[in-house]
Amino acid sequence: MYDYSHIDYRVQYIAEKTIKYMKRTLGKDYITSEIFKAYEFAKKAHEWQMRLSWEPYILHPVEAAVILLDIKPDLATLQACFLHDVIEDTPITYDDILHEFGIEVATICAGMEKLWKVKYSWEQRAIESLRKMFVAMADDLRVIFVKLADRLHNMQTLHHHPKPEKRERIATETLNIYSPIADRLWLYDLKHSLDEECFKILYPDQYLNITNQLKEYEWSKAYFKKNAKREIDTILKDTGVKYKIDFRVKAIYSIFLKMQRKWYTDIHDIYDIYGIRIIVSEIAACYKVLGVIHNTWTPIPKQIKDYIALPKPNGYQSLHTTVIGLLKKHRKLPAEIQIKTKKMKKYSELGMAAHFEYKEKWSKIATDIDWVKELKDLTDSMWSSDFIQSLKIDVFKDRIFLITPTWDTINLPKWSTPIDFAYHIHTDIWNHAVLAKVNGSVFPLDKELSNGDIVEIVVDKNKTPNPFWISFVKTLKAKNHIKAYLKKENKEENIERWRDLVNKHLERIGLNPLGKDMSFLKQMDGRIHGTEERLNLLEQVGNFSITASTLIRRSLRAQKSKPDIRALVKHPSEFPDENDTEIYEVWDDAQLPSIIIGWEKDLPFRIASCCIDHLEKKIVAHINNKWVISIHNRDCETLKDVNSDRLLSAYYEWENEWVIHFDITMILKNSVGILRQITEILYLMNINIIHLETKKQKNGSMKLQMWLELGDYDYLIIDRCIDRLKAKLKVSLQSVTVDRVDGD
Repeated sequence: MYDYSHIDYRVQYIAEKTIKYMKRTLGKDYITSEIFKAYEFAKKAHEWQMRLSWEPYILHPVEAAVILLDIKPDLATLQACFLHDVIEDTPITYDDILHEFGIEVATICAGMEKLWKVKYSWEQRAIESLRKMFVAMADDLRVIFVKLADRLHNMQTLHHHPKPEKRERIATETLNIYSPIADRLWLYDLKHSLDEECFKILYPDQYLNITNQLKEYEWSKAYFKKNAKREIDTILKDTGVKYKIDFRVKAIYSIFLKMQRKWYTDIHDIYDIYGIRIIVSEIAACYKVLGVIHNTWTPIPKQIKDYIALPKPNGYQSLHTTVIGLLKKHRKLPAEIQIKTKKMKKYSELGMAAHFEYKEKWSKIATDIDWVKELKDLTDSMWSSDFIQSLKIDVFKDRIFLITPTWDTINLPKWSTPIDFAYHIHTDIWNHAVLAKVNGSVFPLDKELSNGDIVEIVVDKNKTPNPFWISFVKTLKAKNHIKAYLKKENKEENIERWRDLVNKHLERIGLNPLGKDMSFLKQMDGRIHGTEERLNLLEQVGNFSITASTLIRRSLRAQKSKPDIRALVKHPSEFPDENDTEIYEVWDDAQLPSIIIGWEKDLPFRIASCCIDHLEKKIVAHINNKWVISIHNRDCETLKDVNSDRLLSAYYEWENEWVIHFDITMILKNSVGILRQITEILYLMNINIIHLETKKQKNGSMKLQMWLELGDYDYLIIDRCIDRLKAKLKVSLQSVTVDRVDGD
């Protein structure tokens, strides 16, 4: 019989810690009995289960509950943490937990249950599990509190897993999914702990190197604390402000990332390993202390951040500044200082958990937090194929604050464009945007906005969303609305045209045209379609989701008819308009190659007749004025006179690893910082610099030659890049030439 005494002791520790922060709302005996009730229930359910460490399984939920104590969870959350694996791994059901512990605990446990019974490939299974978790946490954030504690303890014990590839996969997943969630929930201690465990597994040599350097660096920690406190006490002692000072040490994984980013080899090169926090009683004191600090030491302008006036999306508030001259012996070294109230400090320690009010056994978190509402919208409108990518952009990325002309503030993912901004505001704006003004100047619609930009969208009621916007917008909301508008545009007016498209195909194979009730489409894909569903099928033909020939084949297959399929396959375009300048060849769906168009999969397309006999590896997509997408060779003569805005990148799904090189030559007025402006644009557009060379000209200007590399599938971006360089450098730029070097 296993001795559970040391685990019992840990549970008693959990009860005692919980009593300290909940004793005013719940009695001491009640808290202890409820915690032990959940523990004993879970221990019995997991009785014969062992972990890879050969310890009883119950130790895992107990240690996860210990981790949770840092955010002072309510009683229901702690009970759910003890029980979080019971539904998945034991015969215990949701109803059993509901009966014993009530709806709150049962709901959190249900949110934790993985989709382990569904037979998906690993990637699909992961997507569906994440979807379930996100839907659950959008309704009740306590689900993710338990999930993060569960994941951290699993990471701390992952070294017991015998397979290195499994350890690396789990660490990568944690770093890409769970750590960013903890960051967005403002649970920084949890985030840094998750990062460190992943760092140990994914970069063991670098982890050992930095930890050894930090041990050697320990002496400077005491020096910094002592002298920084003395300097701050000196300047604040006569202000009348009551304050406390504490310090933070930069997380080890953050140190590693900064060393990678800055090409540092030694942690002595990093100036902000230690940071200072000044805690005051009220907001006015925050600004007063900031003023005294800036009057004493030199602030670095771009390092001043006011998160009190403009809180982060997760609610975080503080003043951040970086100054030079704090320590007398190191006057040239910058020092980071944070200034916040006691309430802000509490929120920064507890994260989203600080929004709970402990009035009873369980408590509801505030549901009007911007990010929680955004997460709910995201999961409500998500397709599985877009799920991970959308999370990376809409949820996990850094945020920027933008200002409307009426001085309202909104926050969007970093790298958002004016079109993303427009779709965030109002339908009258997003459907008719024609021009953007940023900080008073005309601004490209596809260019990334920066923090603090004042954005104005100019509209024209006669304009409609442009399909090319899909290729550069960053938010799922913008992409979905653009697609929805294009799908529904002029629906009523186009129904007859769509009907004619199908009728022409029916006529070619000797069948009667569609009747008023479209009964030909009634039976299909093993089911009976109502009138509205038949209309939807017709609409799909009109918006190119499916071809008329495909729709007819599906209907005939259901009716077990055998028409002349060749008439459906070999006939010219479904749009035989005499005014069309492009003619398309219609292939059977099975013959069409798998092509990614504008980073979108499964868009319908035609192979242009001018290229069908010799379609090459290098291709491009063109959209005509009827939204028909045609695939051409890139050097096709037909494309020489078309509007370049109607071109979209295209590449074969299995051949997206090629790169292409461009040689850019620019003549510029030489000035300080100009290279930084150029390289920043290239970095933001994900264009790699292979070689860069400058040469001073006789007239004092500078000749800049760059050899750039980018994904061949994204070769059209070079035109947008040149437009941005011209806009950014309009004062300095005298000329620019672009030559394609190769396409290998």
